[in-house]
Amino acid sequence: MGIFGHSYGGFMTMWAVTHTQRFQAAVAGAGIANWISYYGENGIDSWMLPFFGKSAYDDPAAYRAASPIESIKQAHTPTLIYVGELDVECPAPQSFEFWHALRTLNVPTQLVVYPGSGHWIRKPDQVRDVRKREADWFARYLAP
Repeated sequence: MGIFGHSYGGFMTMWAVTHTQRFQAAVAGAGIANWISYYGENGIDSWMLPFFGKSAYDDPAAYRAASPIESIKQAHTPTLIYVGELDVECPAPQSFEFWHALRTLNVPTQLVVYPGSGHWIRKPDQVRDVRKREADWFARYLAP
């Protein structure tokens, strides 16, 4: 079984592969790996105070508890990660951080950063590329 998500779904994909061994392959698009660093990186942070109840500086434990990076040593699922270079909603450093951790732990992973793209990959050549990569990733790791 595989898992895929983008944006909040990318975060949930990162969360899933750090909390269960259920999936044999994963694709995380524009996810959030670390809510502490995300707090200072993103351009849409007004929703975070009502969601978490306090800022990351006032209650870092709440942000850490929700961060996939805090459970990264549990990750074993091959994970393809992609993000737009100019994404201000889920900035590229979040994807870099997750990819770097997986690579350090010898979990099969690949990171693709789409130049000139924001939160949504919309350029036709990049859309074709990401869809092909997703299909190839699942074919490789979900093959019987």
